[in-house]
Amino acid sequence: MSGAADHGTYRKKLLIVFALTGSIATMLFLAVVPKVYLLGGLLAIISNTCFGVSFVLLNSFLPVLVRHHPSLKESEEPRLSGGNVTSTIVGSLCYSTEDIDHTNVDDSTPLLGPTRDATKTSAATITSLELRLSTRISSNGIGIGYIGAVILQVLSILVVVVVRPPTFSLRLVLFLIGLWWFIFTIPAALWLRTRPGPPLLGIDGKPLHSWIGYMAYAWKSLWKTVTRARQLKDIVIFLAAWFLLSDGIATVSGTAVLFAKTQLNMKPAALGLINVIVMLAGVFGAFSWSYISNFFNLRASQTIIACIILFELIPLYGLLGFIPAVQRVGLGLHQPWEMYPLGAVYGLVMGGLSSYCRSFFGQLIPPGYEAAFYALYAITDKGSSVFGPAIVGAITDRYGEIRPAFMFLAVLIIVPLPLMLLVDVDRGRRDALALGAELDGIRQGSEVGTISDGQTTQDAIEGGI
Repeated sequence: MSGAADHGTYRKKLLIVFALTGSIATMLFLAVVPKVYLLGGLLAIISNTCFGVSFVLLNSFLPVLVRHHPSLKESEEPRLSGGNVTSTIVGSLCYSTEDIDHTNVDDSTPLLGPTRDATKTSAATITSLELRLSTRISSNGIGIGYIGAVILQVLSILVVVVVRPPTFSLRLVLFLIGLWWFIFTIPAALWLRTRPGPPLLGIDGKPLHSWIGYMAYAWKSLWKTVTRARQLKDIVIFLAAWFLLSDGIATVSGTAVLFAKTQLNMKPAALGLINVIVMLAGVFGAFSWSYISNFFNLRASQTIIACIILFELIPLYGLLGFIPAVQRVGLGLHQPWEMYPLGAVYGLVMGGLSSYCRSFFGQLIPPGYEAAFYALYAITDKGSSVFGPAIVGAITDRYGEIRPAFMFLAVLIIVPLPLMLLVDVDRGRRDALALGAELDGIRQGSEVGTISDGQTTQDAIEGGI
């Protein structure tokens, strides 16, 4: 799906379709009773799949929004000549603009790659401006998302406490979650611009318009995206770091809940309070990390590293529980109250990592291939989450308690740090623009959609990678 979303007008269409489908599937949990329990499994598959697809498409809008933000366009000073935009590009090609009638521009008009005046703004400066803007938009989005999560979670807790029987209250909570998702999809459906990409060409060189054609291309595009990523050194390094880091995030969360339940004997209400604290801290983190990075003049990669170092304090604090002197004063995760400040630290870190990693990765993507690469980002994220819990489970079985697994968590969290130090956003941006220019050049190489050797333009693009 993701590769197809980079072509035509399907990016927004697919986002809305999958969001509405997922929200309706979630609301239908209200009808799941013991007699039709299999329906619950089917609805879970549909809702989770749609949620994952929606996030890929939502993330893919971030670089597009940044490239065409008014503040960034002002800094690049596009030059107009005879009513047409003449693109002056640093290290990249944009989609052809000569046939665009600027007197008939609406929400479905493609937003073309920004023009760049090399005499006014250097490539490094543009990258810095884009990254700051991307981080700000991403942070605001994450912060607003956490605020919504807090509101919905508090509402869900009230429903579970008040409504009886318990099974019906849980089904009602799922219905409210789906309804929340459905309602807040409507503004995107109404006001989010289509922002179409170039058409997807069929074997006859004509644009494809069928859903089947787009879906078939999407599956082929997944492998092509992996091949493209291998050519971009900084994307490979970043994804390796993100693979380990996302595994650490998921593993720490799951391990903390199990530790609180089994070792500290915390009740469900206390665990729910921890989750609320995490969300509130996430809101603060999402909005505050940009101010922190500006105050200390930190680059995006340095802010991510600062978050990793702060994240490392969580397993290290748990390991302090092995020290007798620390045990005697009741610290080192021996008392339930200690989980609350650690939950705040976790939320603060998540607010920063969620916003900065997403925007940082967006700067390394070739323009015009956002959905495809953010799909790879999501696969790396979700695909890694199985390894950490499996190793923690093996360690727990070996030693009979969870605390020794904190040593593994400490290593898992710190390993991405040196990898992140190796990522050069300026070099990665140059490589991404160069690859995007190469692919765009192949796409524009034929007016009829064919190459001299008989291949279609789309085939040539895929083969050239």
